[in-house]
Amino acid sequence: MKPITEILVIHSPNEMLEYRKTLSNNTIGFVPTMGALHQGHAQLIKKSNLENDITIVSIFINPTQFNDKNDFLKYPKTWDQDLTMAKECGAQLIFAPNYSEMYPDDYKYKIIETDFSKQLCGAHREGHFDGVLSVVMKLFNLVHPQKAYFGEKDFQQMTLLQGMVKAFFMPLQIVPVPTLRESDGLAMSSRNVRLSLEQRKIAPLLYKILQTANTPEEATLQLTKAGFKVDYVEDWNNRRIAAAFLGDVRLIDNINLSVI
Repeated sequence: MKPITEILVIHSPNEMLEYRKTLSNNTIGFVPTMGALHQGHAQLIKKSNLENDITIVSIFINPTQFNDKNDFLKYPKTWDQDLTMAKECGAQLIFAPNYSEMYPDDYKYKIIETDFSKQLCGAHREGHFDGVLSVVMKLFNLVHPQKAYFGEKDFQQMTLLQGMVKAFFMPLQIVPVPTLRESDGLAMSSRNVRLSLEQRKIAPLLYKILQTANTPEEATLQLTKAGFKVDYVEDWNNRRIAAAFLGDVRLIDNINLSVI
């Protein structure tokens, strides 16, 4: 482990476990990320910093949740900027492990949910949520937070993590944080940097159409006409949830139908 200004960076899971023992008298907030931090992540870190003694941020691009190898290889890596943002937002510790240490079994053991994870994003990204649940379970077991912070943009992911914590009697709270948006309404995402200038002009229509369409079918039609390749648009538990491609960039978003 080595300190960078006021932030401690730990790479080894064993070192993380040992260092965590020194924090037994502190409340721990945790923000799991895959790096490429943006203002949406900043909002999570700041909220954790307000509500806990110590905020830990993990940076790990988890290969087991990518069903598309090219998507994994293209995922943006911005280590220096990530450290700066995490520090400025109040994080005290960065946990940045590598694959071989996080998966000493080479992913022979995994966490599987058999219902909701097969719908929506799960229906179109085989194995995605197995990878998400498995890595977050590992991270929770290493960091032992009292609270973990997730953005509502990934609403299905957040819901599944809440279910996992409840199912396994884990002593922590999943804290939902509202989606942070650009001035034109586009949900902030690490993938947005991969949009071309023309795609970036079209991208905010995802949020707008989800709000204005009367039905998922109407939203799908409008998005297709606007240039999106629609993965799905569905209404679920008073949420309208969608995923759509612009080129090879997959965007997700959702809205609360009760507040339209």
